[in-house]
Amino acid sequence: MHEDLRAGARDVSPLLLGIAPFGLVAGIAAVEAGLGFTQAVGMSVIVFAGASQLAALDLIGANAPFAVVVATAVVINLRVVMYSASIAPHFAEYGERLRAGLAYVLTDQAYALSIAEFTGDTERSRWRYYLGVATPLWLVWQVSTVIGFVLGAGVPEAWGLTFAVPLVFLALLVPAMKDRPTTVAGAVGGVVALLAAGVPFSLGLLVGATAGIVAGLLVEVVT
Repeated sequence: MHEDLRAGARDVSPLLLGIAPFGLVAGIAAVEAGLGFTQAVGMSVIVFAGASQLAALDLIGANAPFAVVVATAVVINLRVVMYSASIAPHFAEYGERLRAGLAYVLTDQAYALSIAEFTGDTERSRWRYYLGVATPLWLVWQVSTVIGFVLGAGVPEAWGLTFAVPLVFLALLVPAMKDRPTTVAGAVGGVVALLAAGVPFSLGLLVGATAGIVAGLLVEVVT
């Protein structure tokens, strides 16, 4: 294995401990929503987005209209558009096929670790490091969702698997808050997202993200 691939896999390894229970929760949610094994695995492979999968499964279980399920998943994943715009310049020299493959495995974790590596003084191969981060995430997610589906609702709530979901994102957020603008952006985004939790169609997350970005930019301009 290339050294840059190993470096990415090494850097992402601590986060895999949180991704595994996150995937288990998604697999269990698929069972509770009434999906079959092929449907659950297909959704996990095609969508490959934890937050939107959980939201979609919750709506499916509630017999929500198909259009609402799709729209909700798309809205929640709009943050990935921001990730794409940010990381795209680092992949501009690569061909379309490679960039399409890299886009498929873009997640919160892959973006956060990769952009931190790329914006520093590094000589690593960007696509190799990125895949070194993203591939273990993809593999652990797929395996854990399958295990979650097989186990079904038999996992006791006392295990607290759902608590792993916010922990994964906190592990990414805290190291990124390196200065005043990023700290303000994180704090404002989190508070607004909580206050907007009741907004229809799970738009609270997008509202919080937008508010955090605006607040961070304002602080950066002022200071």
